[in-house]
Amino acid sequence: MMWNIGFVINAVALGVGLAMDAFSVSMANGLHEPDMKKAKVLLIAFTFGFFQFLMPMIGWTCVHTIVEHFRYFQKAIPFIALGLLGYIGSKMIYEGMHETGEDQNLGSGTLIVQGIATSIDALSVGFTISEYSLVEAFAASLIIFAVTFIICICGVAIGKKFGMKLAGKSSILGGVILIIIGLEIMIKSFL
Repeated sequence: MMWNIGFVINAVALGVGLAMDAFSVSMANGLHEPDMKKAKVLLIAFTFGFFQFLMPMIGWTCVHTIVEHFRYFQKAIPFIALGLLGYIGSKMIYEGMHETGEDQNLGSGTLIVQGIATSIDALSVGFTISEYSLVEAFAASLIIFAVTFIICICGVAIGKKFGMKLAGKSSILGGVILIIIGLEIMIKSFL
């Protein structure tokens, strides 16, 4: 594949499409923690961007090495995403309904699980970019990272703004959003 504007546009479009789940979860995180510091906003955006970068590269590698085994795993992707997002969302709803006054800010473990859950469908992108060379796949994945990073910063900012207005119920709303995203991923897999 030649390096041209079409390559960049395709990678940006992939990035935007893949980042929508991460955008929604970023918004939920902003709702859950409206007083979030800038460093944490950047950490969230970086984490989601990193996993959106990593998953297509893993998928590309699978296509070029163990494609048959990956096809079996691909069928489980929607179930894994629903399970992870359902668990995190349920936990956020529970915490919102049983506010204890203790710090319920987003932890690093939860953030990593969110990053994996929102990007696991990006493994399939490895199939769509399988004709790319390693350098092209890496470049496309970097563009996906950059797009996701920017979109997630916007998502957290929007969530924080509405989180301040919703006060104590923002954690419940954020949890519901995560569960809906998980269900959406599952329903799309059957269509």
